[in-house]
Amino acid sequence: MTVRRVVPVLHAAGPAAGADFYAELLDMEVVMDLGWVVNYAARDDPARQILVMSDDATAAQRPDASVEVDDVDAAYATAQRLGCEIVHPLTNEPWGVRRFFVRAPGGAVVNVLSHR
Repeated sequence: MTVRRVVPVLHAAGPAAGADFYAELLDMEVVMDLGWVVNYAARDDPARQILVMSDDATAAQRPDASVEVDDVDAAYATAQRLGCEIVHPLTNEPWGVRRFFVRAPGGAVVNVLSHR
């Protein structure tokens, strides 16, 4: 399994309200806006991203980081084998990702995903 990118998840009451801030200060643009989560990417390198989220509309927990892998099913099987706490089951989401949330040592919730 290969990690493709790691994206920090920032929490805010109104994720879209920061669009001017991220555009002007960090030269980032909105690449996905689902209302409850907005994905900003650097204009010169779309792999550099920040997610700003209020509450995850499809999961009971808010993740602290998002990690894209090439094989989410293999990552899920490994998490289960290691006895990790799965806080959101492996799910196909309507916006084109397959993901699960796992609790990392120290308590952080990590969204592990692959694009479908």
